[in-house]
Amino acid sequence: MHTIRNTLVVLDPQQSEGLILNRARMIASATRSHLHLLVCDKHPDLSSQLEDVRGALEKEGFSVSAERAWHHNPHQTVIAAQQAEGCGLVIKQHLPDNPLTKSVLTPEDWKLLRYCPSPVLIVKSAESWANGTILAAVDVGSSDIEHRVLHAGIVSHGYDIAELAGGRLHMMSAHPYPMLSAYDPMFQRKESIQAFYREQCKTLQQEFGIDDERLHIEEGAPDILIPQVAHKLKAALTVIGNVARTGLAGALIGNTAEMVLDRLESDVLVLKPDDIITHLEELAAPPQGLQQQDALSSWPYNHHHRPV
Repeated sequence: MHTIRNTLVVLDPQQSEGLILNRARMIASATRSHLHLLVCDKHPDLSSQLEDVRGALEKEGFSVSAERAWHHNPHQTVIAAQQAEGCGLVIKQHLPDNPLTKSVLTPEDWKLLRYCPSPVLIVKSAESWANGTILAAVDVGSSDIEHRVLHAGIVSHGYDIAELAGGRLHMMSAHPYPMLSAYDPMFQRKESIQAFYREQCKTLQQEFGIDDERLHIEEGAPDILIPQVAHKLKAALTVIGNVARTGLAGALIGNTAEMVLDRLESDVLVLKPDDIITHLEELAAPPQGLQQQDALSSWPYNHHHRPV
């Protein structure tokens, strides 16, 4: 979190700006990062509103730039701006999707979580992070090197935010139900499964100073348990990983970050494994011949006042 130098703030003219701008101010103040404001829209009549927001933030002492752009759909527009501006974090406000629409079409916020190479902060709550609970949700049952690195990143970001906000970091992991038919006897009994998960958490606990009272090992599906634990703890922010499944795998299995998005009451920070980030950056890069065309299709209103 301390390394963020440029933050993309996605403004929606149909939503109140106060909630997302409060989060943007807090993060920019803590990290000294530049704020790049983005409105995903084809129409130029929003220019004065965007200019007003940019000007107000500059008067408060923030480094700010702004643009209105459109690339096919909202999530692609956000990713194009994130890549062009080199943003290390995307902040976007979330409103629950219509259940009927969601059953037919993949929601735009889900697509953003899948395809955006940078971490994405989904703002849902007006609850202050100051002195609040930060919940890091990890799946320590997946212990390969890629997942271990992701787990460390999730808890590390949670730790940094808790330090910045003067809050308390909690960690949780959901384990499967016992199966008498399991090949490994350890997974045949609840007690042995929990003992295994607690052992897997010890390294992270020691590194980030998480005592046993702030470790939550629960039995069941993570998409059900994460919102329950976050609600119980009154978490201000939940930090979670996303494996960015796409296509049939994404449709049938789902991604936990997407499935908990509407259920969580807290803000949600979503991270990805490094190998997926590299792949998504390659996918996000436009073909060489289209770079000039894409640049011309963006609205030319773009004020830059970046820190040196």
